[in-house]
Amino acid sequence: MTTSNAHTAVQIQANNVAAMGAELGEIYSALWQQLSWLHRKWGHYVDLFGTDQQRIDLLNETAPNFFRTVQDSVLEDIFLHIARLTDSTKSMGKENLSFKRLPTLLTESTIRVQVEAALVTLATATEFARDWRNRKLAHGDLALALARTSEPLAPASRTHVKDALAAMGTVLNAISLHFQESTTMFEFAGESTAGGATSMLYYLRAGKDAETIRRARLRSGQFTPEDIPSRGV
Repeated sequence: MTTSNAHTAVQIQANNVAAMGAELGEIYSALWQQLSWLHRKWGHYVDLFGTDQQRIDLLNETAPNFFRTVQDSVLEDIFLHIARLTDSTKSMGKENLSFKRLPTLLTESTIRVQVEAALVTLATATEFARDWRNRKLAHGDLALALARTSEPLAPASRTHVKDALAAMGTVLNAISLHFQESTTMFEFAGESTAGGATSMLYYLRAGKDAETIRRARLRSGQFTPEDIPSRGV
């Protein structure tokens, strides 16, 4: 019989609840899952659009319009995700899952003060995402849309996203270190894995190379019946 160090989300939450108490453990676990998912999405984005020029060239040579849509859509989704997780604890009468909820669940003053300080840094690091959400992504600011404002959208580079994710990790790791004497390297969630963006790039490259060879056979007149494309995809 083999054993594994892997744990399900239910098991992880149960461990957190046992160490932190029911409400804090549940909120912490939900935020932990959201931050891990954010890193995964960010990892896909970087694999496609932020690694090297060869990958950008491959995307532009195969389906430039489509991949530009993917680039914009994934990045905007990441901005929205960051903004959601750093919203107020309540909006429109509804309770929100937010990092801002954590201090209210901490009874020990030492860790509460530490988390509150980390949240100040987090608020600054994620301000760009809320500006994009408030004036462009979730709402269409008229003055901005018609170029009638001198206030451009907040700068939003890859560095801004990385800093925002790091600041979120700092908050959660302060809590886990206090209660469980452990931390999480969230950036590992964004590393390339089988079935991710790099897998697609591999098949795109193989397909493009095969198409180049097929067209060469067609031009030379030494083609096979399989070289004649069918009407299907």
